[in-house]
Amino acid sequence: MSIQSATLFDLDFFGTLPIQVELSEAPLTSDAGLLPLRQFDERIGLTREFAQVLDDPRDPDQIEHTFLEMVRMRIFGILAGYEDQNDHDTLRTDPVFKLVTERLPADKDLASQPTVSRFENQINIPSLFRLRELFVEQFIASFPQPPLTLTFDLDAVDDATHGEQQLTLFHGFYEQYQYLPLVITSAQTDQVVMISLRHGTAAASLGADDDLEYIVSRVRAAWPNVQIRVRGDAGFGNPTMYEVCERLEITYTFGLSTNAVLQRESEALLASAVRLWEQTGQEQRLFQGFWYCARSWRVPRWVVVKAEANAQGTNRRFVVTNRLGAPLYPQATYDEYAMRGESENRNKELKCDLRMDRLSDHRFMANFFRLYLHAAAFNLLARLRREVAAPPSRDPQTEVPVEALAGAARKQYQNERRRRDLLGEGQPATWRLLLIKVAASVVVSCRRIVIRLSGSWPNRAYFEQVSRHVSKRPAVRCCWTG
Repeated sequence: MSIQSATLFDLDFFGTLPIQVELSEAPLTSDAGLLPLRQFDERIGLTREFAQVLDDPRDPDQIEHTFLEMVRMRIFGILAGYEDQNDHDTLRTDPVFKLVTERLPADKDLASQPTVSRFENQINIPSLFRLRELFVEQFIASFPQPPLTLTFDLDAVDDATHGEQQLTLFHGFYEQYQYLPLVITSAQTDQVVMISLRHGTAAASLGADDDLEYIVSRVRAAWPNVQIRVRGDAGFGNPTMYEVCERLEITYTFGLSTNAVLQRESEALLASAVRLWEQTGQEQRLFQGFWYCARSWRVPRWVVVKAEANAQGTNRRFVVTNRLGAPLYPQATYDEYAMRGESENRNKELKCDLRMDRLSDHRFMANFFRLYLHAAAFNLLARLRREVAAPPSRDPQTEVPVEALAGAARKQYQNERRRRDLLGEGQPATWRLLLIKVAASVVVSCRRIVIRLSGSWPNRAYFEQVSRHVSKRPAVRCCWTG
């Protein structure tokens, strides 16, 4: 059916000339920037492997929308800011979303919201276990060379709920009905290595020991000599986590909740910080360490304390660690622990930019699967982001290596990189602004498909940069062995 070119309505704010709005017959999209991301996905096989591990109970002769098609609809929809199933009632006709799922713009429409909902609710427990395995295998396969060290950060992320989802419960600390997902990320690659959905009143460390042991066993099977480090806040600082790390010979640093004994042991350090602050008027950060054994611990462990004094008052923080250099370098030990804040920033991107917290299905298992969809979308972007990153170069003859920067120098370098490396440092919302959200027309002929962008688009250079990279990038062998 042809579209009439008659004017829909006029706008008169321009003054000298009327602005008339008409419809176009050309197939248009507002998300053409998804195409280079889909090309990158084709190179690394992320969505294809994701769909392969899912059990499809449907009759093959009656299938109109494959699981792979719907996985790509959801993952690329999440990247473009469409986190709800309802969004796909509109997106099912979008020419770029059809191309992403390997359909021509003139082909039948993609799956509707009810079909997508049935898809999510069909996922069974064995499929979720295989997704767990797949995430670790894809993490291992993402390294071109065996790493010398790996650092995993553990974090519990609150997910407020507003409906009647199964196992959503009221948590007194967060003062809300919620789920409490567990996220384990890699400090080296920013990827989500493992993610778990847990009931709303779960302890922060519930299941973390089993998940950590599984990751370590798989990683060491691939790289027997890799050194593994683990960091987590005080919610993970308990005997169960200490003992599993010690048994697996993992280097750990966990936050430690304060108590009367720890405060008594650190009183002299805090007094020194206050005295120096009063004498100099400059912020003070002092560190020391000591052996400590709580009643629930089988053996004493080394504790590092940080005492601060500044215009806002005083502050003390404690960490427990088995790092070999901790007794000699307490400040370096604590500062390395504090760098886990970068992993918390990645979790914030996953939650806020990619809307990981939109777990609105009724069934717990369906919401667990949704969590994997959001994590897969994040991993796709995280891997591409690292490949196209262009951090500021440093002169090895005159400048300190980035890894050795600390304090104000490290902050200055990070601020410089954020200004100069917009894609490498860009959050998902930044990638949408610079790359994904761009209007284009899609023209199909018997010989080719042409995507026409605006020649005046100010961010075209980013699109060209990413597209050239993913087009030249070699494909990788499928890592899923099932």
